[in-house]
Amino acid sequence: MGSRLIPALLIGLLLVLHAQLWFGRGSVPQVASMKQQLAERNLINREAQQRNNSLAAEVRDLQEGLDMVEELARQELGMVKPNEIFVQIAQGKP
Repeated sequence: MGSRLIPALLIGLLLVLHAQLWFGRGSVPQVASMKQQLAERNLINREAQQRNNSLAAEVRDLQEGLDMVEELARQELGMVKPNEIFVQIAQGKP
């Protein structure tokens, strides 16, 4: 009887471990599902990062464009900001 008890116990243990592998927490199907979800989230994150980069570039372009307009207005039209004093120095011919 003792010679049959050990193999039966080992087979039972093997069945429990096998059931855990397929149906328990951290099972093969659950890990595969989580990998799929991770791949989808990574794709969504990459797309969002591209949109963010595009918007940041657009903001930079707008800021630089406004800086250029302000510089041209100052040089060509002599415009000044509030609380600024504009001083123009004329150079005479020698």
